[in-house]
Amino acid sequence: MGGTSFSSISSRSSSSVSSFAFLVVVVTLTFIGARVCDGGKTSTFVREVKKIDDMPLDSDVFQVPAGYNAPQQVHITQGDHVGKAVIVSWVTVDEPGSSVVRYWSNNSQQKKQAKGKYGTYKFYSYTSGYIHHCTVRNLEYNTKYYYEVGIGHTVRTFWFVTPPEVGPDAPYTFGLIGDLGQSYDSNTTLAHYEQNPQKGQTVFMTQPQPQYSAFREASFGHAIFDIKNRTHAYYSWHRNQDGYAVEADSLWFYNRHWNPVDESSSS
Repeated sequence: MGGTSFSSISSRSSSSVSSFAFLVVVVTLTFIGARVCDGGKTSTFVREVKKIDDMPLDSDVFQVPAGYNAPQQVHITQGDHVGKAVIVSWVTVDEPGSSVVRYWSNNSQQKKQAKGKYGTYKFYSYTSGYIHHCTVRNLEYNTKYYYEVGIGHTVRTFWFVTPPEVGPDAPYTFGLIGDLGQSYDSNTTLAHYEQNPQKGQTVFMTQPQPQYSAFREASFGHAIFDIKNRTHAYYSWHRNQDGYAVEADSLWFYNRHWNPVDESSSS
């Protein structure tokens, strides 16, 4: 008759004991390491437990620029694969106005100009403003440029710095800002970023999907353009691609003016 020998049972028992002992040692060392290897605090920030209120829509950060048909939501994105072009985008509300961008370098007062295009779109009962895109090409690397949009008394002037020449050792800093929201804390985050001397030359921003007000998607644009009109910012508002219905679905603003389609769309 067959059977299990005492030596086999003893061997399996010893193996189980060894495995358990090894597990105990690993867990013990992990806890000891967590107590001994204290990296300290990297920030004094402590998230508040209470719900954070959104800023009211009449806050100064949401205000549109003064003047009839003044350019709004002016911002730039990289316009080619090597950093020698930018796409300037903005919106006019009352009428198309001009799609021309005037620009000049910090080392020259001679103004050049580039002519862009504009378009509009509709979604349900919403009709967008006149959305302008203008690509400025043949820029120099590591150079500060000023640019103007608008006509007459509504001309607005901004600036940006082009990136260094593309290369394996080119110094370049990226900024990442995620899930900003529209609270007072969000505004503080943007202020801290602007005050940081090491802030990114390129900024990637994400925003959580709005379930409460599609209007805030449009209004929020005015709050962040201190960064966007002088950095190669890519802004993403999370779309409702997961199949779950939210309140904003019936009043969705497709902000095509956030991310113009050009060579930069695959960068």
